[in-house]
Amino acid sequence: MRSPLPIIFLCITTVSIQFLWAQPTRVPDDPVARYDAYVQQAVLDWRVPGLTVTVIKDGKVLLKKGYGVRALGDKAEPVNSQTIFAMASTTKAMTAACLGMLVDEGKLRWDDPVTKYLPDFQLYDPAVTRELRVRDLLTHNAGLGNADFLWTAMQISANEMLYRLRLMKPAYSLRSSFIYQNIMYLAAGKVIEKASGLPWETFIQQRLFEPLAMRRTRALFRDVTDANRAKPHVMRNDTVRMVDSRSEEGAVDAIGPAGSVWSCPDDLVGWMQCMLDSGRYGNGEAGKKQLLKPATWAELFRPQTIVPDGQFYPTQQLTRPAWKTYGLGWFQHDYRGHRVNFHTGSLTGMVALHGQLPDQKLAIYVTGNLDHAELRHALMYRAFDEFGLVEAGSGASPDWSASFRQLYRGLEQRTRQAERIADGTRVINTKPSLPLTAYVGSYTDPLYGKAVVSMQHGLLRVSINNVLSGTLTHWHFNSFRLAYDQFWNGIDQLSFMLDSGGKVAKLNWGGVELTRVPDAFGHDSTGH
Repeated sequence: MRSPLPIIFLCITTVSIQFLWAQPTRVPDDPVARYDAYVQQAVLDWRVPGLTVTVIKDGKVLLKKGYGVRALGDKAEPVNSQTIFAMASTTKAMTAACLGMLVDEGKLRWDDPVTKYLPDFQLYDPAVTRELRVRDLLTHNAGLGNADFLWTAMQISANEMLYRLRLMKPAYSLRSSFIYQNIMYLAAGKVIEKASGLPWETFIQQRLFEPLAMRRTRALFRDVTDANRAKPHVMRNDTVRMVDSRSEEGAVDAIGPAGSVWSCPDDLVGWMQCMLDSGRYGNGEAGKKQLLKPATWAELFRPQTIVPDGQFYPTQQLTRPAWKTYGLGWFQHDYRGHRVNFHTGSLTGMVALHGQLPDQKLAIYVTGNLDHAELRHALMYRAFDEFGLVEAGSGASPDWSASFRQLYRGLEQRTRQAERIADGTRVINTKPSLPLTAYVGSYTDPLYGKAVVSMQHGLLRVSINNVLSGTLTHWHFNSFRLAYDQFWNGIDQLSFMLDSGGKVAKLNWGGVELTRVPDAFGHDSTGH
């Protein structure tokens, strides 16, 4: 995700973006045209460089369209229905379906112990290791906290990531809570490999992409070579900038089953229709084929665990669901008295959302190339209203785009206010306890890896696992501000702790402690 690669700086302003898309002048009467106009305006309002929207209902494609550009710049190319975007965590539903195929074949069961297929798999608590079932790998309630540092801040193999799980203390007891994370889906991919004899990326290609005619879809970013692909962007200081996040896009391959698929609207239609039609696909002379047996397809969408407010989306403040659950690769909640199945996906500079209104046979897929562009939620609910739940001409559909923009602006303002309050705790006119050279050295932890602090041009620099890097500026006492070279990562706090003898003993980075490593002679970097 965050290795020190060359950064491409491209800017866009509210004025210049208006030349990329035509602003609608009236509200069309046709619902598809009306929705299309709504999307165009939302893309302008949210300042998203490029977007795709695919809507199907009753097996028919209502809309399959690209908006904006693949990347900002002098030679900006338009997005179309073949432009490849990152599916990110919407990949999870595909991985769950792959497991379902193996269930149908009798090669595994949802409630088999994970150790039946991965005998070396081990979590911190041996009892949890014994009790963990295959379905637990998909439901975010196995006791693990967020472990994304294993792929975003490290360059280690998938097997090494799974090995290090035994070092992570549980955040809660098995199945007693819910914390969204990705690494268990990596384990699910390994189960697929053991049960089928094929690596996850080969299995999903042969058993899902090929039957559904998803010819441009790729399981891994390293296989994305098509020039017609979107590039990631982030907004910093009210400016949209393209980023070189190839490191994260490549790193996600290590946890592929959790989020590495890339696809386009032309391909996604087949997957969307299959997931609405009880796992069926195709319309050949022999009739429809079955990707999954009906009972297995139904199990994917059966609520498996309750999702607490703190692990759901801020949109709940406005949509006010009465219940929120998670199936096998799908979030779920109620909307206007109907069940919604959906999942978002986010990588640095890229977003996706796959949403279903199953009783209306209605589905939408949104992909975009601006970091956490939450118009994706607005477009989902608007599609549900426009094509499924609100009678034509009733005017009862809220302007979700405007409402969510206001919601997220408020959240951003509160975040900035919290940062200002935190800045107010700084004790001015202090200095480090020791000369800067005393902080130079290596710091390690068996779980979190290695940080190397060095001096360059009179300033402290840090490199974390050769992935993240940046400059340290003194904050107060022995605390420093870390400004990442990878600007999209922003700023972190990093502090040093001294031992009883006044020597630097530990480094604290974002709540993670790493211990100072003596040099070859058993001395610290000062020679003592």
